[in-house]
Amino acid sequence: MEVGTVFPVDIDEQMRSAYLDYAMSVIVARALPDARDGLKPVHRRILYAMHELGLRSNAPYKKSARIVGEVLGKYHPHGDMAVYDAMARMAQDFSMRYPLVDGQGNFGSVDGDAPAAMRYTEARLNALAEEMLADIDKDTVDFTDNFDGSLKEPVVLPARLPNLLLNGASGIAVGMATNIPPHNLNELSAAIAYVIDHYDQIDEITVDDLMKFLPGPDFPTGGVIVGQEAIRQMYSTGRARLTVRGQAHIEEIRGGRFAIIITEIPFQVNKASLIERIAELVREGRIDTISDLRDESDRRGMSIVIELKRGAQPRKVLNQLYKFTPLQITFGAHLLALVENEPRVLSLKRALQIYIEHRREVIVRRSRFELEKARQRAHILEGLLIALANLDEVIQLIRQSSDADVARKRLMARFKLSEAQAQAILEMPLRRLAALERKKIEEEHKALLKQIATLEELLASPKKVLKAIKADLQELTEKYGDQRRTRIVVGEKEDFEEEDLVQDEPVLIILTQKNYIKRVSPLAFRTQNRGGRGVTGQALKEEDETLMLLAARTLHTVLFFSDRGKVYAEKVYQIPDAGRTDRGLPITNVLSLESGERITAAVAVPDFSAAQYCTMTTVRGKIKRVALDEFTNVRASGLIAITLEEGDELGWVHLTSGKDELIILTAQGQALRFREEEVRPMGRPAAGVIAMKLQPGDRVASMDVVRPDADLLIVTEKGFGKRTALKDFPRHSRAKSGVAALPSASMKTSGPVAAARVVQEEDEVTLISAGGVMLRLKVKDIRRMTRTARGVRLMELDKGDTVASLARIAAADLRAGG
Repeated sequence: MEVGTVFPVDIDEQMRSAYLDYAMSVIVARALPDARDGLKPVHRRILYAMHELGLRSNAPYKKSARIVGEVLGKYHPHGDMAVYDAMARMAQDFSMRYPLVDGQGNFGSVDGDAPAAMRYTEARLNALAEEMLADIDKDTVDFTDNFDGSLKEPVVLPARLPNLLLNGASGIAVGMATNIPPHNLNELSAAIAYVIDHYDQIDEITVDDLMKFLPGPDFPTGGVIVGQEAIRQMYSTGRARLTVRGQAHIEEIRGGRFAIIITEIPFQVNKASLIERIAELVREGRIDTISDLRDESDRRGMSIVIELKRGAQPRKVLNQLYKFTPLQITFGAHLLALVENEPRVLSLKRALQIYIEHRREVIVRRSRFELEKARQRAHILEGLLIALANLDEVIQLIRQSSDADVARKRLMARFKLSEAQAQAILEMPLRRLAALERKKIEEEHKALLKQIATLEELLASPKKVLKAIKADLQELTEKYGDQRRTRIVVGEKEDFEEEDLVQDEPVLIILTQKNYIKRVSPLAFRTQNRGGRGVTGQALKEEDETLMLLAARTLHTVLFFSDRGKVYAEKVYQIPDAGRTDRGLPITNVLSLESGERITAAVAVPDFSAAQYCTMTTVRGKIKRVALDEFTNVRASGLIAITLEEGDELGWVHLTSGKDELIILTAQGQALRFREEEVRPMGRPAAGVIAMKLQPGDRVASMDVVRPDADLLIVTEKGFGKRTALKDFPRHSRAKSGVAALPSASMKTSGPVAAARVVQEEDEVTLISAGGVMLRLKVKDIRRMTRTARGVRLMELDKGDTVASLARIAAADLRAGG
């Protein structure tokens, strides 16, 4: 261009051209990851520079400033903080599901604290990053010139790990952005293995097929993903909005007050900002039930403690936190990555296929490289073996030659050797002539021939290449795999129900008077002989006693009835699982009870179509029958189930068909058997009718449904018990006094009736005392006696302790694993 010459330029065209150049530079060379190794250029250059510096996972750390300088000077001519921030992020276990850099020093925190200056911190490659660089020196990937053409850098890494989905990526380019969530290595490897096994029918693989192995993202900070449909949409289309919650639970602290403990927060949420937002809501009065807020996080893990005021409903407050704070966020997933230098939105199957194709190319190129090296070495060894077979002649030929060139030419002519073979013979040290050294050459040659055959076979078989990919992933899974951190909670309207992930097995649900609840496996209590002392089954708080023992299965729904006549519903598997001697958790973790409300009765519902009615009995002898479908959809705040008279309490609930017979037993040993049809069905607010006429001071101790050829097992407060055939109890009308099931004279010894259940001989029962001691017995070991018999001792109790509850474990449940 001549100086001073002015050329007319179309400003529109100039701006369009310049902007497109800038946009493509940002898209291809800065903001978006490559679909093959899941890395942006800056991350790839950092890992490669550390590899070239020899910073292996077992090498000493080097100053971060030294590493940043290496990257800037050789590969990435941008700002030093851009490089350092990228390296620091690869070292943060709260940002990367599987960190690629092993950092020493302050590399930032989940509170948003920035890393220390690069002159203070040190770093080296993580073992996982070495897997990303494995075989890079074996011509597995293409190299290109660096920014000034003085060095070469890899276009992509060999990437034994499926890093794009493993660690995810986020970045904002021009006119587009990517936000790929991280995943669990075990699950991701299983999904890739499935694709490899069905590679010939890859078009037939569906998202549901892959989600059997890869149910969803797995964030480094844990948390909960709500719903499965959004995950399915993300895997199908590459775009979705995932609802992610922090993990929190409720604990009783003191004086009937509760605290919410947050132990995990959503991915990419700043913990300090979350705490500040909660404090702001308290200051504004939008949440007025929080009395104290503090961060007790330490090296053992995260713990944000939110103490509530007396009378607050913990679950209601927790729902408010989900609604108004970043304790629940929406993660906008967008699976955008570069495919052949062009941005593409990827489905899950396409992302896995790109990784498999990349690894296939890497393995083929590595095999060709190793094959060429093996052939070259085998060629040399063949020459050495010829020389050793003709040793005297070779030595004489060399001695008679005037110089090395003449000797090399004479060797080539005499033994038909290549120039490389002849040169190797001339350079062979005399020690190789020893018999042991000669044997080593022969063994090496045999091993090389075997290796060559294996490599040739591998290169000739695409299926064997795929098997090699699968074997690599299996090895990595065994070495680096870990458990999933993020839970996936599936709503009722999702096609893929959470029940599909829960094993259907029998459990015992234990509730105390202080409203502590837990579920335990019946296997935790071995069967003992009659008269045993039992085992400790509950760690009780002071002045707390066991109230209820309910046998159920994990997939059942439990209807809980309170002292205010309300009903609440919860799945059994949502009730906290605990050990035999654990106290359990406050029931406010499970149900949204009002202040001072307590549970007095419960029933396990296998299926809302399995019975017609829900029959309830109170301790004062009232009975009520309600259609079971009235409780199909119980809202979180509960429903009115029965209107109770003052001083009365709902004690027993059973599912009935409408044509059953019922048997009621009082504390003083009176039993009444009558038809269910005598109790007409009523609406939920009704109070019920008289079931049994009680003597002054007496109360109902049990109600159950009569079954053919069954017995009534009666257990007294002092641990005595007996079986009596139900045929010994004649049927009467409702509202009668009944017949004696236990002689009144024996009450001084045995105590009043504590509980009774209708049982079959092949069943088992579990007794629990007020002090938390449990005893599991076989029904057949309990003697069958007449109505006038006192019974025998079933359970040896400590002084002052009494039997509190009795649960039947049906024979069908025992056969199914109980």
